[in-house]
Amino acid sequence: MITVLAISVIIVAIVIVLAVVTTSKAYMFKHTVDSTDSISADQEEMENKSNKFPEN
Repeated sequence: MITVLAISVIIVAIVIVLAVVTTSKAYMFKHTVDSTDSISADQEEMENKSNKFPEN
């Protein structure tokens, strides 16, 4: 009985250590955002202007 308990405690400790290590690595990961292209913004603006219905 004590052997099973000791093995269980060791397994739980290993799982907790792995969870802490992976979480700390995830927080250290640097996220980046791609810059927007001014050409794309200009094209989108032109498309928006051309898609408007003429007013009567």
